[in-house]
Amino acid sequence: MSAPSGLINETTKGVYVIAATPFADNGELDLESVDSLTDFYLEKGVTGLTILGMMGEAPKLSEAETTTVMQRVLKRVGGGVPVVVGVSDASDRNVERLSREAMSLGAAGVMVAPVPNLKTDDQVYAYYANVATQLGREIPICLQDFPQSTGVHTSVSVIHRLVDAFPQIVMLKHEDFPGMRKLSQVREQSAAAGRRRISILVGNGGLFLPQEMLRGADGAMTGFAYPEMLVQVCRLFHAGEPEQAEDLFNLYLPLLRHEFQYGIGLALRKETLRRRGAIRSAYVRRPGPVLDATDHAELGRLIGRLEAALG
Repeated sequence: MSAPSGLINETTKGVYVIAATPFADNGELDLESVDSLTDFYLEKGVTGLTILGMMGEAPKLSEAETTTVMQRVLKRVGGGVPVVVGVSDASDRNVERLSREAMSLGAAGVMVAPVPNLKTDDQVYAYYANVATQLGREIPICLQDFPQSTGVHTSVSVIHRLVDAFPQIVMLKHEDFPGMRKLSQVREQSAAAGRRRISILVGNGGLFLPQEMLRGADGAMTGFAYPEMLVQVCRLFHAGEPEQAEDLFNLYLPLLRHEFQYGIGLALRKETLRRRGAIRSAYVRRPGPVLDATDHAELGRLIGRLEAALG
C-alpha cells in the first residue's frame, strides 16, 4: 500500500474509500456520525479516504457545511491516512477556492469531474487544462471519469494529452461503464509510448474490481459498505494471489451488486452503514431515495446471507 500520509502521486494504490456524509433524521449534518464513520473506515484498514464526492452528497451541502465536513474529517484522521477532497463545481472559481481550502486543511489532493455537457475532446481537454493551470503544480489532481453522472465522455486520447501536459495530474478515477477495455487502452498505450504511468483507482461500487485489477488498476476508490473486503482483495492482488482475491470478492458480490443499483444505491449503502454501527441515521438529503419496508427486508436478507457465508 502507499505511504500512510502525504500527497497522492502516480504510485498511489490501495483503497481510498468514498465516504458518505452523515445526516441526522432532520436532515442536519451529524458531526458525531462524521467522527464515528471516519473511525469505522480507518478500523477497516483503508489506505485513504475520499470525501465530498458524488456519493458524499456534496452538491447538497452549503459552503459552510462543506468546510465543516473537511475540517472534521481531516482533524479526525490526523494525518494517519491521505484524504482526497472532491471539489467539482460548475464554477472554476469555486473549484480553485475549494481546492486551496482543502489543501490548507491537510488534504492529500483533489478530485475533479468535468462540468456537464462538454461534447468534444477539445472541450474536455480545455476544461481540465484550465483547472490544472489555475491550481498549479503544487496540488495533485485526480481526474474523475464518470460519464453516467456527468454525461461527459473523456476519451483515452484526452487522458493521455492531459497526463503529458500536466504533471500535477497523478490519478484517474475510472468509472466509465462499460469501461474495462478503456482501462486496458490507457495502460497499454501509455506503456507503448513510454508515457508517465499514473495511478488508476476504480469506482462503480467495486463491481468489477477483480477484472480491473488484472487489467492494471492500482486499487479502488468507491464506497461499498464493507470496505474491509475491498482492502483484503487489493492486498491479495498486490501479493500475487488473484484467485484467492476473487474467491473472497465473490462472497460479497450479491450484496455489492444489490447496493450498486442506480437511484436507490446510496440509501442502501447508508442503511448498511447504520446497521453496522458506523452512523446513527441513514437519512439521504432531499431529493434522494427512501427505502420502504420491502427494501429493508431485502437488504436484511442479503446481509444475513453474507454473514452466514463468512461464518
